Amino acid sequence: MKTNTLKTAAILILALTFASFTSVKKNEVKISESTISWKGHKVTGSHEGTINLLDGTLIFENDELTGGNFVMDMTSINVTDLEAGKGKEKLEGHLKSDDFFGTSNHAKANLNITDVKGKNGNYNITGDLTIKGKTHPISFDMTIADNTATASLKVDRTKYDIKYGSASFFDGLKDKAIYDEFDLNVKLKF
Repeated sequence: MKTNTLKTAAILILALTFASFTSVKKNEVKISESTISWKGHKVTGSHEGTINLLDGTLIFENDELTGGNFVMDMTSINVTDLEAGKGKEKLEGHLKSDDFFGTSNHAKANLNITDVKGKNGNYNITGDLTIKGKTHPISFDMTIADNTATASLKVDRTKYDIKYGSASFFDGLKDKAIYDEFDLNVKLKF
């Protein structure tokens, strides 16, 4: 009995000693200093703009990225390649409509990091992206340096029930077709 108690105590002390060397930090993303830009492509060109970040956290263990989560304000979709009165408001309204992101019912989109591979500031991220209440896995590369994380993602909008103008679902669109993937470029300050 005495030997088992000593073994248990030794294991507990060893576990506590090891745990004290593991440092987990949750870094809140500085919303006002971070940016998310988007670009959508169509046969005859492209459009681009921004989306505001509502909340974000990056989790580090021993200075290596291990997780994180982010919330985007889909009601903030902004078109930056058109001027006011020259199609900007019309396109923003269409992107917020049920044809695209349906922001009146789906005001937020979320990304939760589920797996991180890599080290020294270069990571391959896998996460669950939720848009319009639909969640699908997504993978992308992320670089971290000087308290800044950057990533470029390609998102297949049709996985999130955004099929408007998709040649994958509608025939005869010709030069009115909009490509299924759109780009997100993210810069997070923490």
